[in-house]
Amino acid sequence: MCYGFDGDAALGHSLTERGMSRRTMLRGALTGAVGAGLLAAGLGGAPAHAAGRATGRPRVPPGLISIQLWTLRDALWGSPGFDGTLRAIADLGYPKVEQALGYFGRTAGELRAFYDDLGISATSSHDGISENRQALETKIDNAATLGQSFMVVPYLNSAKADDWRRWAEEMNREGEAARASGLRYGYHNHAHEFTTDLGGGTTPWDVLTAELDPSLVHLEIDLYWVVRGGIENGDGAADPEGFAIDVIRSAPQRVLQYHVKDRHADTGDMADLGTGMIDFPRIFRAHSVLEYIVENDTPDVSPLQSAEVGYRYLRGLRY
Repeated sequence: MCYGFDGDAALGHSLTERGMSRRTMLRGALTGAVGAGLLAAGLGGAPAHAAGRATGRPRVPPGLISIQLWTLRDALWGSPGFDGTLRAIADLGYPKVEQALGYFGRTAGELRAFYDDLGISATSSHDGISENRQALETKIDNAATLGQSFMVVPYLNSAKADDWRRWAEEMNREGEAARASGLRYGYHNHAHEFTTDLGGGTTPWDVLTAELDPSLVHLEIDLYWVVRGGIENGDGAADPEGFAIDVIRSAPQRVLQYHVKDRHADTGDMADLGTGMIDFPRIFRAHSVLEYIVENDTPDVSPLQSAEVGYRYLRGLRY
């Protein structure tokens, strides 16, 4: 999951730009009024960032598209609820989800059976560093039961370098345990890893990439947050995508997953894919990954609207 802006600005911008109203989508209603709204918004054909590019270029493999469930939290907790929301996600064509927010009253085995019935997979999860060895074993057992390939630490924050070194040591230890069970263990960034000065110009990102064992821990790069971090620290103000590519290429750790999340140029708020300023094709050309995970912490209209916009964008993208 990610932590960021109040959604009011993003929602207001989207409604103004696209003339769309807030609505909740149910299973079976995802390609009618919603599809018409997308076409009216110019999102039913070539994505904004792909416009004008030559055809025949690579596309994101559909089997590598996922969605972070944090994006859908209002629908999961409200209407249509967890079961209805996941059915809608499957109907949209998503083959994968990234777990967050627990199992909604099911055991890991029961949740796996539900996902299997829908024809989707929980291939990744956001989980904090475990409090003790037993908690770690339970986390790994649940991930294995769900059939995950990845487990990712979603958020850490401190202004003390020693905290980041300690967390890196703990993640290396958990990563070794995860690898023994056939799982890949990763870390997910926000902006503060690039903007916090721990002393002498050293940032949390400097500490993490120096201390995390590349054989045990990979990176899940959140493209919105790394772009924002580059803009805020000044290093990426003139070329945010170039900053993101430098971050990806310079890290000793492998970048295996993306959170694909757009950014409104005027407000800096999160945006539905294809409606913001991030040049995803440029980044994807520079580095491909094993999962392209749609996310918007503050959906422009509704969670399922963001899910459909994101899926359509990635399926239509050429780079």
